Amino acid sequence: MQVSIQTKIIILIFTLLTFVTVVLSGFFAYLESQDIEDTLGDKALSTATYVAGSPVVREAFASENPSSVLQPYAERIREQSGAEFVVIGDENGIRYAHPDEWKIGEHMVGGDNARALENGESYISQAEGTLGPSLRGKTPVRNDAGDIVGIISVGFLIEDLRATVVQRLGILGLLALFAIGIGTVGAVFLSRSIKKDMYGLEPFQIANLYEVRQATLKAIREGIIAIDTKSTITMVNDSAIDMLGFQENVEGSLVTDILPNSVMERVLQHGEPEFNQEFSMNGKLFIVNREPIYHKDTIAGVVSTFRDKTEMMDMANTLSDIKKYSDDLRSQNHEFSNKLYALAGYLHLGKIEEAIQLIEEETVNQERQTSVLFHQIKDSAVQAILTGKAGRASERKIEFNIDEASQLDPLPEHISQTQLISILGNVIDNAMDASLQHPAPSVSFFVTDLGNDIIFEVTDNGNGLPADLPDLMEKGFSTKTGEHKRGYGLAIIRETVEDLGGMIEFHNREEGGTVFSIYIPKNK
Repeated sequence: MQVSIQTKIIILIFTLLTFVTVVLSGFFAYLESQDIEDTLGDKALSTATYVAGSPVVREAFASENPSSVLQPYAERIREQSGAEFVVIGDENGIRYAHPDEWKIGEHMVGGDNARALENGESYISQAEGTLGPSLRGKTPVRNDAGDIVGIISVGFLIEDLRATVVQRLGILGLLALFAIGIGTVGAVFLSRSIKKDMYGLEPFQIANLYEVRQATLKAIREGIIAIDTKSTITMVNDSAIDMLGFQENVEGSLVTDILPNSVMERVLQHGEPEFNQEFSMNGKLFIVNREPIYHKDTIAGVVSTFRDKTEMMDMANTLSDIKKYSDDLRSQNHEFSNKLYALAGYLHLGKIEEAIQLIEEETVNQERQTSVLFHQIKDSAVQAILTGKAGRASERKIEFNIDEASQLDPLPEHISQTQLISILGNVIDNAMDASLQHPAPSVSFFVTDLGNDIIFEVTDNGNGLPADLPDLMEKGFSTKTGEHKRGYGLAIIRETVEDLGGMIEFHNREEGGTVFSIYIPKNK
């Protein structure tokens, strides 16, 4: 059973207050009882001393009937002082005065007179007399010669002392209950405030959210960094550590010390999110999003997510190439369908010779292309690309030739299919687009892996490239015009080839058109 944080706080504070109150009440009760006892003891002793020094008492001791004077005097003193009793006795402890007159003439009880009668001391004692246990103040009575002739005993009953203590404790207890009540009410408001600050969540729910958060941060492939208003890094996930190459825990460090060119502080100032921004570090380019963190309409920090741009480009290229493959296969299917329709038409019209001629032409073309494509070019990825492009060229009425001198073994493992598709797909597509400027468009492909490099060469018979092209390989540059202008193909080729450690060359042919040569090392 889960106990709410509010209940826990109330129980804790109530228990703590009760414990502290009981302990303090007990301590103060002890001090209070001691104080009352000391006060009443002092009062009893001072009253006894006052009576012993009274001229009335001294004269009465010298008379023939001391009780006749001392009894009314002692009663008057008892009423004035509030004592339980004022007893006066002679040097033998025989009573001259007592609250109960019938006890006059009897021996005083309690056994605590010796110190006064024998040693002449004034003191406070506790003993049980005829009226019960009492706190007594005793002092000797001396005559004019200084001799001890009697004793004065003034007392307060222990029962009355305890009653006074209980009365005081009752008041203290009421105060303690009031304090506990106030503390409990305060605990309720405090627990509500704490729970409100925790958005109404219980600790076990917060713990569960924390575990989910940690698992989520580990699962997210994007890098995440968060800072507070002082630009201190408060959170960084594993992906960010891997991407940025951190060697140690950077939480608690200033973001400007760890990422000098970060602009997260800028978001702290203007409070506006920033999306799809480029950020460079350690030779890598990242796409970054920055979002301010708000707490009660006040900026409390900034969180930044980022991803390696190379991965994003690879993904985009892969999707683009898949689309191209789909288009190429569709084109090839469309082209062959047209030829089948033509063949069916010849046969339906009874034109057997024309049908045989069409079949022979296609057979010769297929055998020639197939011989080079499947016997001399042995890499399946290149075979698939060229097959698709051949179909695409046929649909666009472009002559697509694979040089009979081409030779290629399976590509090394460090050249991925994605990279190969990006390179050949874009170069051949650009060549086809350029060749359409000629009345009889034509594109040629050649590949060889003799030597230390793999060389791809694509030739078109278009108008060629302009003489001054300093930005040919830059992103956004294109020789196309109109809505189909993109300018990313050549930039993708350059980046991919450079990643493989290769190079690109291009030049215009004298007879017209352009030759693109791509060199990729066999060993990276």
